[in-house]
Amino acid sequence: MTVTYTARVANARFCGFSKLLLAWKGSIYKVLYKEFLAFFAMYTAISITYRFFLYDDQKRYFEKLAIYCNHYASLIPMSFVLGFYVTLVVNRWWSQYTSIPLPDRLMCVLSGGLQGSDERGRLLRRTMMRYASLSALLILRSVSTAVFKRFPTMDHVVEAGFMSREERKKFEGLHSPYNKYWIPCVWFTNLAAVARCEGRIKDDHTLKLLLEELNGFRGKCSMLFHYDMISVPLVYTQVVTLAVYSFFLVCLIGRQFLDPSQGYPGHDLDLYVPIFTLLQFFFYAGWLKVAEQLINPFGEDDDDFETNWLIDRNFQVSMMAVDEMYGDLPMMERDRYWNDSNPRPPYTAATLFVLRKPSFQGSTFDMAIPKEEMHFQPLEDIAENLEESGNRHPNMALFNRLLNAAPSPTGFMGGALRRTSAQLQRLRHSPSIDQCTSDDDDDESCKIGKGGSLPSGLGQETQSTVCSFREEKSVRTPLLEIQFGAEQERRGGHPAVNDRKEVEGSYEELQMREESGKPESTKEETHSVSLLSPPPRSSRETSTRPVSAISITSHHPSAFQFHPAVHSSLEHCSSQPAINQNRAVAAILKPPFGRNKMSLLTVPSYDEPQRFRSVSMGSELTGP
Repeated sequence: MTVTYTARVANARFCGFSKLLLAWKGSIYKVLYKEFLAFFAMYTAISITYRFFLYDDQKRYFEKLAIYCNHYASLIPMSFVLGFYVTLVVNRWWSQYTSIPLPDRLMCVLSGGLQGSDERGRLLRRTMMRYASLSALLILRSVSTAVFKRFPTMDHVVEAGFMSREERKKFEGLHSPYNKYWIPCVWFTNLAAVARCEGRIKDDHTLKLLLEELNGFRGKCSMLFHYDMISVPLVYTQVVTLAVYSFFLVCLIGRQFLDPSQGYPGHDLDLYVPIFTLLQFFFYAGWLKVAEQLINPFGEDDDDFETNWLIDRNFQVSMMAVDEMYGDLPMMERDRYWNDSNPRPPYTAATLFVLRKPSFQGSTFDMAIPKEEMHFQPLEDIAENLEESGNRHPNMALFNRLLNAAPSPTGFMGGALRRTSAQLQRLRHSPSIDQCTSDDDDDESCKIGKGGSLPSGLGQETQSTVCSFREEKSVRTPLLEIQFGAEQERRGGHPAVNDRKEVEGSYEELQMREESGKPESTKEETHSVSLLSPPPRSSRETSTRPVSAISITSHHPSAFQFHPAVHSSLEHCSSQPAINQNRAVAAILKPPFGRNKMSLLTVPSYDEPQRFRSVSMGSELTGP
């Protein structure tokens, strides 16, 4: 019988497993004591010979041999070899147990699927279940020595009632050089087909379910046969066995206690009994014995499978399920919790402590939160708090956005860095510029000039600085307030002075047009212009470029001077596609601090062609 100690270790207590060390049946002492005594006897014999029967020169030679053996014995990888081998054997051992055919599922399907309480129905159910038990008996008889000793011949199988004499004649009449454990399964399927034809199996679905369970039962029988035929490779078993035995044969000489007067390193004591060597033999050899026992669990060792008990149990249970229990139902009645909305079975005094434990509600169920943090906050307040935090830390928000932006292509890395530097200088030296008059305050492209916001195109999650175009809902032209530094006012004799006069004239003309209340277009747009000068162009492109595209750079980063002309070209610094603007109205600039000097940024009129150049994408789109 298999040694079972599960109940003794149900609760881990102090020295709870120490009681198991005294058990004999199925223990390592019972398996290993003979090998252990043999090893200790050989060690003792060699030690006595060295101490009392060898001459001095022979002792010196033996001592050198012992040191040599002890040095090279550690080269044998005992833990590595034994560890993999035992792991393989244990996994194989459990897989063989799960492959033992059990009739429980098959008998339940058969009892519910094959109808008929008459003698014919009872005969069909019992016969089919007996065929399944016969198939399991034949395969266990082929792999288990204990079962073969119980049923050595087919006469014993017939006499035990698993097979009739007529069935034995048919079984032996089917000539096959292979194991014929599968024949009763075929008889089972034939009887199932007969029962379906007779109408005792009501539909094909029930027949299919019954045959699927039979195939699973037969598959486990087949797996047991293959486990018995395909063993662990003999080479692996031989390597492990030779490694263990050769290691301890070397230890018989290498672990001897030598004469301390000779002064050998590590041999200062003479204890006569090699305690740690014996423990090492006990562990390694015991590990090997475990693998030897589990490699074939269908033998007669203490921990081998109880195959004869399984045969008796399965046969008795299966016959009871399909015969005596068929159609046997207890009378249905109301349970004791019929009117109880919260049924709870009673507890004994030994298990009363379970009621004192609160039921588990979740790992965060008991987490404490301050009352002031439990109130819901309106979304408007949350948005204001976020905006205030951006005002307090504008540079931090800027650099966080820059860090989150995707890296620029290799060819435009230097230009992106220069544009970023210029925008940072603009933040430091220039006041905020509000370019948007739309009512949509959520658009990021319109949040310019506000506290903590960014200039157009800076910090957006694109590969380069963005100069965006936005449609305005208002009919009137928005005004751009640009403050000019003192250095710009003091600058004189610049080539753009004459052009600035033309701009002032245009500004007056637009004011008169605005007073008359007749705007030229109902749809106007706000343009955010980059402060950087355009990249150098080729001679051909420079010759064809309009004069108005020439920008006059200033010594001050906040000075803007533009030359109006018929045509204009804008740098579109965005990874988004350029927008072809057919109509654009000049942005009106208010004079800073009430001064008379003004500068106006003019853009193409309705019928003037435009050219937008995308710096990040490296392409040009020309619109009419």
